[in-house]
Amino acid sequence: MAGASAVLLDPRRSPPTAATALDGVDALRAALAHYHQRPARTVPAAEVGRHVAHAWLSYQHAHYAHLLRALPALLDAAHTSAGLLVPAYRITASVLVKLGEPDLAWLAADRAVAAATGDPIRAGTATIAVAQALRALGRDRLALTASVAAVGTAADDGVRGTLLLQAAMAAAGCGDGRRADDLIDHAAALADRCTGTDDPHHTAFGPTAVELARFVSALHLGDAAQAVYRHEKVVRGDDWHQLPAEHRAAHLLAIGRPAGAARRLYEASCLGDDLPNRPPDPVRRTGCRQSGSPLLLIHPFASSNDPVSVVWFPAAPRQAYVMGGFALFDAGR
Repeated sequence: MAGASAVLLDPRRSPPTAATALDGVDALRAALAHYHQRPARTVPAAEVGRHVAHAWLSYQHAHYAHLLRALPALLDAAHTSAGLLVPAYRITASVLVKLGEPDLAWLAADRAVAAATGDPIRAGTATIAVAQALRALGRDRLALTASVAAVGTAADDGVRGTLLLQAAMAAAGCGDGRRADDLIDHAAALADRCTGTDDPHHTAFGPTAVELARFVSALHLGDAAQAVYRHEKVVRGDDWHQLPAEHRAAHLLAIGRPAGAARRLYEASCLGDDLPNRPPDPVRRTGCRQSGSPLLLIHPFASSNDPVSVVWFPAAPRQAYVMGGFALFDAGR
């Protein structure tokens, strides 16, 4: 049965044998395939709890290689307690999303939901992981449905707010900007009540998370001006460095993709003569409107205080705007 489960998890792979040395994602795949087996040894709940807490810290500090080594044993040990199994599966799902394994992430998240039966708050936290995995799979409508359904049962403001943000980003992924804005506004009202620093359910929810969701929504909807505005508002805010490292890194990667494409386009344009009167250096004034300039280009700089800025283009082919979408936008907007 264990071999059959492994094949179902990935039919392209041969069932692991006892002699197979599994590392990384393969080890997690095997651990998820063997979920129905009894733990190899019984670990006291207090010890498992310490390992879960350490796993959260490792995740928040983006120590993914360490987590990959630790999670199979943690999943095995956590089966003795549903209260610890839910966060163990959540961490597993979150790491797998980061590593580009959304199918396995969805499986782990679904296991978290099953383990949370009868506990609305834990079920809500598990649904956050489900929504993240579904969004990574491109299943935004399913992520929207799952998140909205869980909002009404989660009694914790941080969990409810995070579910609303997941729903909003999924709505934006579906092209429904009005619904995305409405969901984020509801989350913002909850964020205003989160004045403390406690985060018992590891959601990192608060006003900064709300602004980051507005940024993601703008990216999905192709509103570059709004995306740049939200990004710069966040990274210049006092709470930016209070976010977990993995959260900040995910945001910078998100804006780095369109900015990187724009940068390559900018550098390519420097090789031709089709842009007359091009200034020797990019104008480092964010959001400025230059008279006569048809386009603004998101362009990353090395400065840690100015990770992404907007540069002036005196001219550019219209195809560049079509290619860029959210990398290039009209200066007159």
